[in-house]
Amino acid sequence: MHPLRLPARARVLGTLVAVAASPLAAQPRVGAPAPDFAIATVTAGDATPRTLTLSGLRGRIVVLAFFPKARTSGCTAQMKAYRDQYGALFGTDSLVQVIGISTDDPRTLAAWATELGTPVTFGADTTDAVGKLYAAKMPILPIHKRHLIVVGKDGRIAWEARPFRELAQPAYDSLAAAVRRARSAS
Repeated sequence: MHPLRLPARARVLGTLVAVAASPLAAQPRVGAPAPDFAIATVTAGDATPRTLTLSGLRGRIVVLAFFPKARTSGCTAQMKAYRDQYGALFGTDSLVQVIGISTDDPRTLAAWATELGTPVTFGADTTDAVGKLYAAKMPILPIHKRHLIVVGKDGRIAWEARPFRELAQPAYDSLAAAVRRARSAS
């Protein structure tokens, strides 16, 4: 073995161990308080970024839908399912706030929301700060994992899907059941 290769491998292994032991590996669990955050959001009807905080939504059910990248096939299927099943999944009142979160910039997310015609609010986590809080950031890559977190009216994590299986209807059925349970919680 060449003597220069071993230290390079050791550095890579050391980096991977450091990433695994870093705060990225910690994730809030069901029953724990949901970490607060502020994020720039856009919608299909409003491309002007607005700052939204999780604490500002206390008293509502919040669905945090982390996804890798706008306009990719899996992400498009997921957001179309939300659009097409919105009432069955989340209800028709304003008690539930769905926030699709990716590392895409606000302009890209607003254009995609308009193309899809979706009622989902999109959060631009361009610095990965929210992804890190919820252990949704992909190691090494600047994108998120496909994770779904339901935050109850009390600000605690009520349900999670890590990963969320966007191409399987049972995943949406489980999400709808979780939202119904969160609605009935005091």
